[in-house]
Amino acid sequence: MTVEIPDPASEDCRALSSILARVGDKWTVLIVVLLGDGPKRFNEIKRMVGGISQRMLTFTLRGLERDGLLTRTVYPTTPQRVDYELTRLGSTLWEAVEPLSTWARAHVGEILTSRQRFDGKRPHGAASSTRIHAKPRTDDRARKRG
Repeated sequence: MTVEIPDPASEDCRALSSILARVGDKWTVLIVVLLGDGPKRFNEIKRMVGGISQRMLTFTLRGLERDGLLTRTVYPTTPQRVDYELTRLGSTLWEAVEPLSTWARAHVGEILTSRQRFDGKRPHGAASSTRIHAKPRTDDRARKRG
């Protein structure tokens, strides 16, 4: 079987890449899963999605609305009430990400245990990432200035 890889510079590939970036974003997945059981207000979403800033939540919700994945309904009350709800298209995304959410919830304990075990194997004080040390500059310009 031969798989034809599209030209990354093509319009179709760029469009697909932008869509995958949207639906693969961690905040998008969490928000879509939350909205799967019905409309929510902004502050309700913010409380339920731990660690998201107001700015990032606003940015993510606007992007989802722009992409046709959710609707924003403003009610003329005092104070103003705004609800966010998945569209029909957004519901199809929920159907795709809900199994991933279910898998994550089912295996969170195993993954946290594995992380603790892995982190316990590191020598005391070991860095969590590889560090690269830059060498001092020794070219002619640096020598002339000194």
